[in-house]
Amino acid sequence: MILKTETVNISLPETVGRGYGTFWRFRGRYRVVKGSRASKKSKTTALWYIVNMMKYPEANTLVVRKTFRTLKDSCFTELKWAVHRLKVDAWWEFRESPLEATYLPTGQKIYFRGLDDPLKVTSITVDVGVLCWAWLEEAYEVMKEDDFNVLDESIRGECPEGLFKQWTITFNPWNEHHWLKKRFFDAPPDPDVLAITTNYMCNEWLDAGDIKVFEDMKKRNPRRYAVAGLGGWGIVDGLVYENWREEAFDIDQTRRKGGIVSAFGLDFGYTNDPSTLFCGLLDQKEKRLFVFDEMYEKGLSNKRIAETIQGMGYGKERITADSAEPKSIDELKSLGLRVKGAAKGKDSITNGIQWIQDLEIIIHPRCVNFMTEISNYTWDTDKFGNKLNVPIDDFNHLMDAMRYALEKYITGSKWLI
Repeated sequence: MILKTETVNISLPETVGRGYGTFWRFRGRYRVVKGSRASKKSKTTALWYIVNMMKYPEANTLVVRKTFRTLKDSCFTELKWAVHRLKVDAWWEFRESPLEATYLPTGQKIYFRGLDDPLKVTSITVDVGVLCWAWLEEAYEVMKEDDFNVLDESIRGECPEGLFKQWTITFNPWNEHHWLKKRFFDAPPDPDVLAITTNYMCNEWLDAGDIKVFEDMKKRNPRRYAVAGLGGWGIVDGLVYENWREEAFDIDQTRRKGGIVSAFGLDFGYTNDPSTLFCGLLDQKEKRLFVFDEMYEKGLSNKRIAETIQGMGYGKERITADSAEPKSIDELKSLGLRVKGAAKGKDSITNGIQWIQDLEIIIHPRCVNFMTEISNYTWDTDKFGNKLNVPIDDFNHLMDAMRYALEKYITGSKWLI
């Protein structure tokens, strides 16, 4: 297929690559892709929307994630990349306020919404044509099927001849108990549903170094390779924490309650692991922990960590950080943060986990990375499959940050300036 414009000829097979032919041609209501890292699912989806928005002059698209703030650095950026790859930059305008993309020749739009503001999702009125397509990215973040059902109803009404209504749902399959598995992958065949699994091996643009990452993962961490490498369902057995629930609590109202103390913890990462900030409110009397915010980003220097935390409004908070990086802690102090290293010590992980297991953990819906980790953080096993009394070294960046944040309450120690 050749996409023709006034001055540009693009060969789609060469631009998009292989592995997604059925996906590209499917016209049913639900197009669902679970895939490993580097499987091209998001980039292929972005390319599809740009090509087909230009092909169908009455089509408009809604792009959704669990939280609005995650859209700019994910789907919005992927769609800009797709426009550039297709060499049609001159025909598209991307705006950050409001977050949207417009196909200039017709006025068609791509809208971006978060489930954290449901009224904005269900009240979209388009200027040109109809709202017929929607993309739910990182769908595993949506823990309740009913939340998706409300979204699904926003794509309604008649379509002009030749158009069709369709959801594209993309995600990493971390948890086998997620509603997505039962609804789309375990259900009887349905002509309105395409449910496929993709992995990095269909990505011909990975170099030798990229492939080596997966080969090393296969040897070092077969459990993670099965999910992050091959796109299989995450087998969740032996959760460390089962004492949690998702709830949209009022953060300011909770903070004002008597006996509430704040708890902030920082875990360092960089290239392969994210730097994470845990933000919690602890009700010591009622033994409740309210998880209300998070930082979860790779590639942050210490300067950027400080800037990010300050930009979130937590620059004056007392933060307990991973003591394995004393130089980083010293640098963060010099940048104005009130941070100290965790004491850790013998059995600190086990004791910390046991203490946290006695809490009731209430997680604000915007803390999507925390929910992903806590719903996949399990006890490790030996080579015979027997449970060990140590957690896996995975899905633990915010879990570790939570222990650091609560350390002074777990040990009863005082904060030292």
